[in-house]
Amino acid sequence: MFGLFKSQSPKKKLEARYKKVLAEAFKLSSTNRKASDAKHAEAALIAAEIDKLATATGF
Repeated sequence: MFGLFKSQSPKKKLEARYKKVLAEAFKLSSTNRKASDAKHAEAALIAAEIDKLATATGF
């Protein structure tokens, strides 16, 4: 309850977005392979941002 108004760190936001995009890619993999591949590419870009952020902050 006390963490309700606490903002998330940029890394946590990117990790949540990464998980969401991967879940969407998994759902699309059975119906639309091209869209699934696009989502995987988007997830790879988000992962690169997370790595860049981690190296910049030292975590």
